Order: sequence, then C-alpha cells, then structure tokens
Amino acid sequence: MFYGAVVWDPWLIVAQIACLQCLYYLTLGFFLSILVGTRVSRMSLVYFFDFVAVTTSTITGWCVVTSFLLSSIAGAGFMHYLIERAKKCLDFSATLYIIHLFICIIYGGWPSSLAWWIVNGIGLAVMALLGEYLCIRRELREIPITRYRSNI
Repeated sequence: MFYGAVVWDPWLIVAQIACLQCLYYLTLGFFLSILVGTRVSRMSLVYFFDFVAVTTSTITGWCVVTSFLLSSIAGAGFMHYLIERAKKCLDFSATLYIIHLFICIIYGGWPSSLAWWIVNGIGLAVMALLGEYLCIRRELREIPITRYRSNI
C-alpha cells in the first residue's frame, strides 16, 4: 500500500470509516461497562450519546470522560492497522468525531455542555496525533532487502 500507485477507491474509504466507527464504539462500550457499569444500576445509551453524561462534577462523569479518552487512544491503534497512512489520520479522526456529533444531536440534541466539547476535542486531537505518530513510525521503517549470494 505504501509504494504503489495511489488509487482512489471510495468503497474502501467508506468501509474503513464504518470499521473504525464500529471499533471505536465497541471499545467505548467496553470501557464504559468496566468504568461506569460498576457504578450505576443500569447501563444505557445515555452514556454514549447524551452530552449530560459527560461531566466533571461526579465520579461517574469522570468515569465517562476517562472512557472517552481511552477509546480515542484505542482508536489511534485501530487507525494504525486500518488506515496505515499518517496523512489520512486527521481526516479519519475528524470524520469519526463528526459522525459521533451527528448521532449525539439526533439522540440528545445539540451538546451545550462545555465539558462535552472539551472531552471530544481532546479525544480528536489524541486520536489524530497518536495515530499519525504510529503510522509515521510504520512508514519510516527500513525495507528489508535480502541479498542472495551466487555460488558461481
């Protein structure tokens, strides 16, 4: 993928976006179930998509914030394997968070909490920058070249 001709494949891009979004929400659900599920009597989609749950005034709110930030770190790891290109990491991270914003608007209305915007802004920055760092490390690895010695 690194050294060939770049071909624009919209189906691949849509599949990568969908896969990254699904993996992000699976990871978020995992962290929410560990950090928040032990504190509340019933888990719901409120912790995923309602801006009211992202707060710094309660311990449960801090657990939600931590879950979102850990999911963005995991998302950078997913981009390392799914996207593989450093220059595409910001695009895919922004797309993920824009889709998340639309889902949040549909679910709970326009996010009016400053904490929600800060947490998601930091999550976007962490995912994009860490994803770029991991992808750059992959792109800058040496290409192994094996030498064959002739027995002539």
